[in-house]
Amino acid sequence: MKAYSWIMAAGLLASSHVMADAHKDHNSMGEAEMQAHHKVMLAEAVAGTWRSEANKARDSYRHPQETLAFFGVTPHSKLMEIWPGGGWYAEILIPYVSHHGSYTGAVNDPASVPERQRDYYGKQNQALRDKFAGNADVFGKATVLTFNPAQPVLGAPGSMDTVLTFRNVHNWRMAQQAEGMFKAFFAVLKPGGVLGVVEHRAQSDVAADDKSGYVSEAQVIALAEAAGFRLEGRSEINANPKDTKNYTGGVWTLPPTLREGDKDREKYLAIGESDRMTLKFVKP
Repeated sequence: MKAYSWIMAAGLLASSHVMADAHKDHNSMGEAEMQAHHKVMLAEAVAGTWRSEANKARDSYRHPQETLAFFGVTPHSKLMEIWPGGGWYAEILIPYVSHHGSYTGAVNDPASVPERQRDYYGKQNQALRDKFAGNADVFGKATVLTFNPAQPVLGAPGSMDTVLTFRNVHNWRMAQQAEGMFKAFFAVLKPGGVLGVVEHRAQSDVAADDKSGYVSEAQVIALAEAAGFRLEGRSEINANPKDTKNYTGGVWTLPPTLREGDKDREKYLAIGESDRMTLKFVKP
């Protein structure tokens, strides 16, 4: 027993030296070397074997590597994703930021939404939790936060480095909740924190009750600036000039939804997924 304890102690001591050396090497990296190191780590998360082939097939439209790099996400980020849905981005974000940071997925509390929507959000939230629990080695450090979208509170003020949301602003506008959501993003971010927004891009401003799924870039910027954010940058990473944005069924006419079924299916597949703005805001 004593010999075993001595061996264990020696092993732990050796491990601690290895970890200390690795930490020292990490801290000794220059800025360019650190960025290159993070780029490799992000590429590994994007290429993760836990991601389905169907999800990986959408990388050519959603450009996760380039998008997350543009937003400045690192393995150290304390990050919150608003409405992660089925977890498409969470599959990449969780293993990446959990190295030294954290991931929180913020979802609607089913009890806080109209009764007709409760079953939908209840099932969606449970599916997300099941996804995370089903692969604890990859997703085990993730946290799921429920909130009331009509009166959103997303955590302690100034507790997050980064807030991201993908293709959701049109939903909040239709529900007349967009202003409150952007104020909540501002509150939960620390000074200098980043809000990253990807959204279906309209040709011009759309009405408050518009149901096309598209929003103008100017309207999203106005929402963010009204909440206190400063526009830091915009990117055409997720642009698609083939998207004509004039479909009877709105943006859902295009893949991946293909609302029209087999009608003009090849035409819409040739267009691809929607034209999207990619905007980076900073909390002063």
